[in-house]
This record gives sequence, structure tokens and C-alpha cells, in this order.
Amino acid sequence: MKKRVRVFYSGRVQGVGFRFTAERIALEMGDVYGWVRNLPDGRVEVVAEGEEERLNEFLRRIREGLMKRYIKREDVIWENYKQEFDDFEIRFY
Repeated sequence: MKKRVRVFYSGRVQGVGFRFTAERIALEMGDVYGWVRNLPDGRVEVVAEGEEERLNEFLRRIREGLMKRYIKREDVIWENYKQEFDDFEIRFY
């Protein structure tokens, strides 16, 4: 089943390559689409779409990979699939 997930990561997640790591993981997986961006309050936001199982794998790889030591909190919000994306990108704003 296709889903959409919005995740807010807190901790020391800016300035450590978090966005580039999330993008690399999504591109390696090849079937996770969406974006990642820094927020003014110091968090990182990820919005991704794909098969629910693959999204869970994407989140697991972020959570247990190189960024593990920087993440203090992960707030996950599951949403309805919107078929809004055809790639995964870093947003700068």
C-alpha cells in the first residue's frame, strides 16, 4: 500500500550532512520520492512517498545509519498518498 510520511528530526541534525544522507538513501533505494529540508527551529523535515514497507526501510536506514548519534527525537506522521513526487530532493528554504 502506498503511503506518505512526514518526519521531523530533532537533535543536532543540521550541519552534519543529514539532508545529503537522507537524499542518498532515497536515491539508492530508487522507489522513495519526496524531499528533505532544514527548518528555522533547528529540526530537519522529511516528506516521502512510496510503498509503506519501503518507507519504513528508508526511515530505519536514517535512524540506524550514520545520523543515529545526532538524532534525539523522531516525530513520524503517516498521511494519505498524494502521488506528488517523481524524485527525491533537498529543498533549500
